[in-house]
Amino acid sequence: MKEKDLKDLIWVSKALFDRNKVSGSTANISFKDKDLIYVSKTGSCFGNMNEDSFSVLKNDKVISDNKPSKEYPMHKLLYDIDDKYKCVIHTHSTFITYWSCILESEDKTIDLKCKTPYLKIKVGDLGWVKYKDPGSQELFDELKKSIDKNIKAYVMENHGVIVVGESIEEAFYMIEEIEESAKNAFLLSLK
Repeated sequence: MKEKDLKDLIWVSKALFDRNKVSGSTANISFKDKDLIYVSKTGSCFGNMNEDSFSVLKNDKVISDNKPSKEYPMHKLLYDIDDKYKCVIHTHSTFITYWSCILESEDKTIDLKCKTPYLKIKVGDLGWVKYKDPGSQELFDELKKSIDKNIKAYVMENHGVIVVGESIEEAFYMIEEIEESAKNAFLLSLK
């Protein structure tokens, strides 16, 4: 991985932590570089990420000393959609997690009922993944059933959100827009 990509991953992680989009060790991030995937290690905190905060996998085999996040299989499923995808971010940010607990859907997508156009412009449709225990094979199977090649962001029932982007920046911008749209939808629901 290029040094710039690693620095960008660390910057994005810290920015999400500093902006209260993640807390403790409840998020994970990864970057795909050819046949290698760099994923945040188990127990890592976005607030203090560094070069040693990642596990390196090749063909699903760990080739570094660090154990990958237990939710790494979700990242792999999203990378398998298309070779153009380079970054996956999964968070449990406050407002989208609120909606993940309130909304229900029998479809593959959900509607936040956000009145501004930016969610559609920056993210597109939001996929929906029915609840299964975090890190479980059942969750991975549920995500696999929900995947649509035209959807880059998935709200996981009672859990949070996961996005896949063609770059680190795109994934970061999507996470930010989803949380802001979820916040706006929440505030509008109070009136």
